[in-house]
Amino acid sequence: MAGRGKWISQIRQTYSIAKQGDPRIGWILAGLFLGTLAIFVVVAILLPVGTITMWMIIVLGFSTALLVTSFVFGRRAEKAAYGAIAGQTGAAAAVLDSLRGGWFTTPAVAVTKNEDLVHLVVGRPGVVLVGEGSPNRVKHLLSNTRRKYERWAPETPFTEIIVGEGENEVPLPKLQRTLGKMPKVMRPGEVTELRNRLEAATKANSPVPIPKGPMPRNARMPRPPKM
Repeated sequence: MAGRGKWISQIRQTYSIAKQGDPRIGWILAGLFLGTLAIFVVVAILLPVGTITMWMIIVLGFSTALLVTSFVFGRRAEKAAYGAIAGQTGAAAAVLDSLRGGWFTTPAVAVTKNEDLVHLVVGRPGVVLVGEGSPNRVKHLLSNTRRKYERWAPETPFTEIIVGEGENEVPLPKLQRTLGKMPKVMRPGEVTELRNRLEAATKANSPVPIPKGPMPRNARMPRPPKM
């Protein structure tokens, strides 16, 4: 029962986030569910089959309608969540914090007074430094940050990413996908050892405190509810 209550609470929270950016989502999902189910019902009635087979088709239609609605719900909720945090300081950190599959994120390992940020991400592709802010300033900040950490992991692949909409930049909604497509060159045990080493480096570097202002660290990218 506790698990079911948590599942329902998750759906409500995700729906609330989605509705803020997409007020019509309730009508869209209802229409999608009923429309998909109606197609199967019509097919079941028109086909020359027995009663049992007809009800099996309708049950299949109900399950298909749930899956289709869940998929669309998840995609629209994700889009609404990105829209809610886009442009805020630390938006990339919120996205990176939602990574799964052996990724470890340390937000704001480098910060400027202009609220340019660099986040440290460690995973099987190696070390990824993700910068957000003014592209010209962030490039310089990324280079300085990379030099600091390369001393602690000289043989580890380093990748620099700037979040933005410009040329050679990665849009916020594509950030997770971009990291997911990177080649995996390290074993899980090596990732853990590297993470511990770089955590020590972060403490040794004594990064500047995170600037005041909106930092959506508690934001999560909604996932389609499990059916």
